[in-house]
Formats: sequence, C-alpha cells, structure tokens
Amino acid sequence: MYDRYSMTADDFINDDEIRDTLAYADANKHNAELIKTIIGKAKLRKGLDHREASVLLACDIPELNDEIYELAGEIKRDFYGDRIVMFAPLYISNYCVNGCVYCPYHAKNKHISRKKLTQEEIRAEVTALQDMGHKRLAIETGEDPVNCPIDYVLESIRTIYSIKHRNGAIRRVNVNIAATTVGNYRKLKDAGIGTYILFQETYHKESYLKLHPTGPKHDYSYHTEAMDRAMEGGIDDVGCGVLFGLELYRYEFAGLLMHAEHLEAVHGVGPHTISVPRIKHADDIDPDAFDNGIDDDTFLKIIACIRIAVPYTGMIISTRESKSVREKALKLGISQISGGSRTSVGGYVEPEDDDDNSAQFDVSDNRTLDEVVKWLMELGYVPSFCTACYREGRTGDRFMSLCKSGQIQNCCLPNALMTLKEYLMDYASPDTRRIGDRVISEQVSGITNLRTREIAIRHLADIENGERDFRF
Repeated sequence: MYDRYSMTADDFINDDEIRDTLAYADANKHNAELIKTIIGKAKLRKGLDHREASVLLACDIPELNDEIYELAGEIKRDFYGDRIVMFAPLYISNYCVNGCVYCPYHAKNKHISRKKLTQEEIRAEVTALQDMGHKRLAIETGEDPVNCPIDYVLESIRTIYSIKHRNGAIRRVNVNIAATTVGNYRKLKDAGIGTYILFQETYHKESYLKLHPTGPKHDYSYHTEAMDRAMEGGIDDVGCGVLFGLELYRYEFAGLLMHAEHLEAVHGVGPHTISVPRIKHADDIDPDAFDNGIDDDTFLKIIACIRIAVPYTGMIISTRESKSVREKALKLGISQISGGSRTSVGGYVEPEDDDDNSAQFDVSDNRTLDEVVKWLMELGYVPSFCTACYREGRTGDRFMSLCKSGQIQNCCLPNALMTLKEYLMDYASPDTRRIGDRVISEQVSGITNLRTREIAIRHLADIENGERDFRF
C-alpha cells in the first residue's frame, strides 16, 4: 500500500500508486475542466500532489499548456524573484566500486583515468575557483570506501573552508556523495556542510536494479531511504533528483514528487533543491544506448510542472545542458545554475584532453563564469553568490516557513545584490561590471522594506570601498 508516512522505500515510492497515477493522467489528459481546476489550485502557490501534477504533465491541450508555462514562470518569480544562485561542482575523486551502467566511473571501466586529489591539489582547485569568483561548491565523488572514505571527504571539507585567497572564500560546501549511515551524516553536519545532495537516478525499482548490477548502490532501499537517514543525522537541507533518460519520464516525475511528499510528511521539510539532469555522453557511455531519452520540449515541460508542484524548492540545472536550453529553463522554474564548470578530477587547474579523461559527463555549456554572469544580467536576472541563509541558520523548517510565506524575500534580494557587487569589484570583466552596476542600481528599488534598503545601499558603498561579506 502507498504510504507517504512510511519509512520503507517500497511504501512511499509505491509502484502500484505510480502506475495508477499514470493511468489517471492518461485518462484525463484531454479533460479541460479537470485541468483548469488543477491549474486553479496551483495558483494558490501551495503546490500539487503527484497525481494532480501528473495530469498537468500529460495535458496535450495547447492553450492550457501555455497557461501551465506562464504559471510556472509566475510562481518562480513569486518565490525567487529575478535571482539566480551560482555554484560550481568540485570533483575530488572518481574511484568507484559500483557497476552503474550509465556512468563512466563504473568499476569495470579500465581506461578512464582514476584520480583522487590530495589536500594540496584540492587547495589549488579551490583557489582557481575562488579566482573565478565562486562562493558555493558541490563536492562530487565516486563511491569507494577504501580510496574515498568519509574521513577523506571530511578532511577535504575542512581544507576547502580554510582557504582564504585574496578576497575569495568558499562560504558554503554542498556534498553529493553516496548514500551512507546516520553516523556519517552526523559527521557531515558537524563539518558544516550546506545541502546533502543525492540523485535517485531512477525510481523504477526493476530498472534501478538492472542499471546498478553490482556494488553497494545496488541496494535500492538503502539508497532511496538515504534522505531519511540524513535528516535523522541532523542534515535538514537535502537535494533530490533523477537522471532523466534512464526510465520513462512520467514514471520518474511521479516518483520524484512522491519522494518530496514523503519528506514533507515525515520531517516537515521537503527537498531544499531538485535537480533535473539528463543522461549525456561521457567516456564509454553513449546516451543513445538508453531508450528513454527526452527531447527539449518535454524536458522543459517537466521543469515547469515541478516548479508548479513544489513551488518552494530550489531547482538546479547544470552545464550538461546547452546555453539555449538553460535560457528557456530559467523562465520556467530554474533558480540555480552552475558556471565555468569542470566535471573532471583536478580539471580547474589542468583541463583534460581526450587522452587523459576523468570527466563524469561532457559539458555542453563551456562558457566562463564571467560570461554566464554577464549573460544572466542581459536576460534580466540577478546572479547571486549568496550563502547567508546557511550561515545565519535559516535552514530546514526555518527556511521553508520563510520561503512559503514569502518573507525570505526580505533577505534574498539585498543579499544577492551585495554578493553580486563583490563579484563585480573583485572578478568581473569591465563589460560585466558596467552591466552589473546598472542592474544593482535598478534592483535596489525592489527592496520593499525602507530600512533594509537603506542598510543595503550603505553596505554596497562599503563594498565599493573594500569591505566584504555583509549579509542580512
């Protein structure tokens, strides 16, 4: 039986419930009256359940799809304004004992270059990222308890936080590592991580077992229940996602929303972020070998429907996607993007060639961080390097309550503008700085609280005069 309150994966990601949901969506994809009712509920900004959202995803009435896309954009602006949070992945090891058939890190791949960064090499990578202007990283590793134990990850986090280079500092380290124990999650919490990220890859259990034939990741339940253990270990910000293309996208969509509903029901806090990667070419991995790839239009509708269903969550799109796809996705719900990314171990200091490749996937958007920042501002967005909520303790249910009520806006825009000002002063090209100064001047008036606006204006001047790291 489907039970969102259960702590057992087969109950809260229930196959029968997903199949019933997809049948219900198919039966109602032409039901204009029902679809309009669901859209009306979504306009309340309280979200939708997996069955309601699946009807919207299946809808093939053009004028109602246009309304879905418009509503997704409105909800994104209501919760996140014009801000787009910037981050970069940092791959510290690609040793892996799993047999995942879609990932070049799989244990049987004997020609990929295996690497594990020393702490000095991590220091060099982080310095290079700081020189770009990054303030937020996501640690990425393969799963290997011998070559990449939890103690190595913890030491790496300490190293990253210790590096102060010129005006640079990494203020938030998110972690994307394999499912682990409650005790290890407590250690990650004590190390000061931001969000714990773990992609499910696929919620279809039968496919999951075939796609993960060997290694600890083969255990579907242990992997799927990882977020519950993370929260039990004190990590109150978690990030979910699937790898679209491995299984039928509508199945994955329903499973992803059911996982969000489970976290909300049991812990009172849904996913802090939802990521939407699609399978891409990488080393010995050919995405065409998988039968469930999705085109750009389908991908964009998935993003819009997730935004409507889970309005409070941050939505992440990486450099797996091209500039044109990312531009369209920003209008429909994406609130975080990477820039200047390298998906190889040590790739920020020494970019790799085809003969010495340790990348997890091929990057489609190869622009520098400065080019991405300039592009965002030209599109009317405010690039944000803010990490204030994590550093002020606004995480978990505290963040969610502020986000759902809209009160978080009182902090987010001024913090975004101040961190953007830091970037412009320390790292931006002349053209980017010129555009950025204009954006800041225009956006300051959007700070509705007069006292907050006055303080923000004063701090912007302080940053111009050499001071750093102000936050609300």
